[in-house]
Order: sequence, then C-alpha cells, then structure tokens
Amino acid sequence: MGSVLRFDDLTLRFGNNAPVVNGLSFEVREGETVALVGESGSGKSVSALSVLRLLDEHLIDYPTGSILYRGEDLLQAGERRLRQVRGRAISMIFQEPMTSLNPLHTVEKQISEVLAVHKGMRGEKARNRVIELLELVGIPDPRERLKTYPHQLSGGQKQRVMIAMALANEPDLLIADEPTTALDVTVQKQVLELLKSLQKRFGMAILLITHDLSIVRHYARRVVVMENGAMVEQGETHQVFTSPSHPYTRKLLDSEPPEHPPELDQGNEELLRVEDLNVRFPVGKSLFGPTRRWFPAVQDVSFRLRRGETLGIVGESGSGKTTIGHALLKLTEGQGRVEFLGERIDHLNQGEFRPWRRRMQLVFQDPFGSLSPRMSVGDIVREGLEVHGSEDRKSQEQRVIRALQDVGLDPEARHRYPHEFSGGQRQRIAIARALVLQPDIIVLDEPTSALDRTVQKQVIELLQRLQARYRLSYLFISHDLAVVRALSHQLLVLRGGKVIESGAAEAIFRSPGTDYTRELLTAALFYRPPATEQVADLRPLDR
Repeated sequence: MGSVLRFDDLTLRFGNNAPVVNGLSFEVREGETVALVGESGSGKSVSALSVLRLLDEHLIDYPTGSILYRGEDLLQAGERRLRQVRGRAISMIFQEPMTSLNPLHTVEKQISEVLAVHKGMRGEKARNRVIELLELVGIPDPRERLKTYPHQLSGGQKQRVMIAMALANEPDLLIADEPTTALDVTVQKQVLELLKSLQKRFGMAILLITHDLSIVRHYARRVVVMENGAMVEQGETHQVFTSPSHPYTRKLLDSEPPEHPPELDQGNEELLRVEDLNVRFPVGKSLFGPTRRWFPAVQDVSFRLRRGETLGIVGESGSGKTTIGHALLKLTEGQGRVEFLGERIDHLNQGEFRPWRRRMQLVFQDPFGSLSPRMSVGDIVREGLEVHGSEDRKSQEQRVIRALQDVGLDPEARHRYPHEFSGGQRQRIAIARALVLQPDIIVLDEPTSALDRTVQKQVIELLQRLQARYRLSYLFISHDLAVVRALSHQLLVLRGGKVIESGAAEAIFRSPGTDYTRELLTAALFYRPPATEQVADLRPLDR
C-alpha cells in the first residue's frame, strides 16, 4: 500500500514558546485507519489541523519537518494549491458539529457549497447530489431535510451532515477529529459503522483522532500514541494493546473504569422515593390562548435511592434522563410523589423548597459553562454557603478550603479563575461547589462525557472516595455505560421518557431483560455479551 499522508520529523510551536509538537513521524497508507491517541494537550488536534494548514499562520511556526500528501509537502504549498486539496483530496470532520456548521445556512446550502467550490456543480444537479449524500450517510427523508437548519437536527444527525460534507468529493484521506465525542453509544456506533462502510466504498484512508481507547481497539489497524507533543509509541493496534512498550501507553490502557462499584451496606436507610413522576413541555399554543399540545418528556417514572447508593440513569438523547434530575430539584416543573426521608417535598413552592436544595445538589455536564468566568474559584465554591446564610465569613473560608482539599485541589486554587484550569480540574471545582453544602444527594449530569479516559478514571475514583467518606447518594446520568457500570448499584433504563428496565445494575449488565437495553450494551464497545448472543461485527474498518 502506498503512503497517502506522512508526517516527517514535524515540530510545531506557537511563536517563540516551547514546541507543542516535537519530532512527529508516522504515515497513513491507502485504505487503512490510523488512530492518533493521547490525553488533551498531547498535540493530536494541532497536528491534524496542520495537515490542511488551518491554524493561524501568523501565530504558528514549523521549525523542522514536513507533512507529505502523496509526496507533496503541504507546508510549502501556496494558498491556491491548499484550496484545491482542502475538501477534495483531504477532508476533515471536526469535533463539535454544532460549532462547525453555519447556524444561518440550511443543510442543502452548506453541502452544495463544497460541490460548487471544487466541482462547479450548481442548481438541480447539485441538489440531487446533496440528496444522494444525505441518503448515503443515513439521514431519513433526505429531500425533506434540505431546508433544515443545524439547530433542528439531533447531535447524531449533525455529525452525519458533517460526514456528508467531508465525503462530497470522495477524498483520498478523511481526518476525523473526535467524531463521536458526547454522542449516545448507539449513535456513536452508527457513526463509526457508517465511516467503516464509506471507507470500504470509496477506498479512502482515515486518520482517527480520539481519546476513547475502546474505539481504537475496534476500529483502527494501527495506532500512534502521543504524550506532550511527542510520539512515544506506534504499531499495529493489537500489538500495542496487548504488549505496550511505553509506560505512558500502559497508563492509558490502565485508565479504563473499574467494572464494579464498591459494595453497599444493604441496611442503609431509604433517602429518596419517587413515584409516578411526570414532566411535560408545551409544544403548541396560540398567541394569547392556552397551550394546545404537550410533549410528555417523562412518564410515570418511579424509583428509590438509599443512603450511600448510586442510581445510574441511562438512555439515548431525548429519553428524559436530565429532565428527571431537574424535576427533582424543581428546576423543571413536574408532577408526582417525591419523598425525602419520608417527608413529601413535591408540593413545595420555590421558597419552601430552598432549604431542601442544600441537601440535594447538582453537578452539570459542562463545568466551564456552569462556572462564572468573572468569579474566583473561592467565590464560586462559597456562593452556596452565602445563599443559605451559613456561618460567618471565616467559617465559610474554612469550609471552602476543606471542600477543595476533598476534591484533590490545592486550597490556593481558590484565588484563581476557571479559565486557568484544565477540564478535569474544572469538574473538580464543580464537585467542590456541590460538596461544600454537605448534601445528602448529588445529581451528576454527564460529569465525565468530554474528559480523557485517564481524567475520567480520576473523577470516578474521587466520587467513590467522597461517597464512602460522607455516605453520599448519587443520581448518575450518563450515556457512557462503562462509567455507569463503575459507579452504579442500581440502574434505570429510559426510552422515550418511560422506564423500560430497572433493577440491580450488575444483574442488568450481565443479563439485560429487554431488546433495547441489549442494544445499548452491544453498542458500548467495552461490553462483552455471552457467547450465545449474536452481536454486530466489530472488526477494524480496513480488515
């Protein structure tokens, strides 16, 4: 197989700073998939963006090396030649489709633009090609979707539109930068299987950038491991996974979440009881009249939570997972019976419920978005104490210091601001903010979805330590079933707002009782069903 792309001793730096990529050398051959892996900040994405020269030329410098596309050094290519290569010979799927797609343009306009630039294709001919591409990537009713805007699509559909744009001109090489981050496991598998089938159809090479080693294990033939901008190991995927030669690779492989949560004392008291919880949202109303149509987001959901226990809530996007958490905390209006330590709290208004908020806290999915950039870490963590009128300033300061120590942060961090921390550190700050009020229950809404596996494992271990130390109860909402399995004693499986299966988590993981649960588990690449079960073919893309 000939070489499609080759990095040859590439060094990359911003201005006069230390290199962010140092001496990188590897190749991607025709028709194969190479995975580029490493933690955040290892240099994966900047290396990929350098292939198409998408980084700011005024800020970036390449002291040594070359990036060769079929022998041609793209670092020496002029802008006119780069425009020919971009989107035609080499295409890229970006990590976040919502920010990569133009919110002001329809799906048809965005895909047809690629066809017009590189093939001069316009009018009815371009429209037919767009419909063909949407059909190819599995968008239902493609003709009806032509006038759709990105915000009207689900996460998986937006990613499929990005893939359609990238494949419009049948490129030699596809660079996929974290193409499945934050997608449901079923959608993740659909996207990966789609790439697999399209690779076979077009014979293209794929450079897959990811921090999810389960994806690498199943979908890449070769793997390149990066640490702090340098390549520390490369080779056949099977060989690297079974016999890693570098300590950093072994660290990555050892970062998979544990398979079981700590044992729970069966005598623990019941903390929370929820019966027949319902939440609905208005979807149709006249200008001045009452709501005429309602969407049932959560329907007749019931469960119990004991002290020190974790209840995992899983299901696809739109299944009602987050809505349940918000309804319990009265951030969303719901109906149903909710008891806390035997006392009904569902009928309380916002003022009456305020004292209970201290005992039921929430950690949001995106810590950076939920932390005020204008407040110091100390003020962020202290805010809950001030709202609830707890103690004097000196006592509050001691509580803040203790909370930061509990989550593994230096107390001096309280004088800094959120942008000065990594994603994992920001999540620790968010947990400290919830922990400082000494709650009984913490609702964790996708707290590890965008974190590297090594950081995920650290957060999981932190949550387990805090649970053991303070007998905390968790409602753990996630689409990452490996993380759910590591933390959850009980499991609630949702579909379309309804509970389709519930019970002891390990029993459900061992023997799912419904086809939908089995489908979710099969789509999770860590899962190994019994030999008697038939599962989808998960061979690498190019084998």
